[in-house]
Amino acid sequence: MEGKKGTVEPDKKTYFSPSGIREFLLEVQSEFRKIVWPPKKTTMGLTGFVILLVVLISLYLGAVDLILGKLVSTVLR
Repeated sequence: MEGKKGTVEPDKKTYFSPSGIREFLLEVQSEFRKIVWPPKKTTMGLTGFVILLVVLISLYLGAVDLILGKLVSTVLR
């Protein structure tokens, strides 16, 4: 933190120093080792589900847009 008139206290280290960056990278590496990744079968199943859901929702929204567009153009004639 800052003391009087913008001076930095000597016991506080900055995160942008080489040692601060190194410490950050070591902590990131340590956290990545803790990740438990799902099996490939689960990942592929959920990916397929998401793609299917996106296609269905886009078809629905496209149909609603088409119907409302036709309705508005009919009313404005």
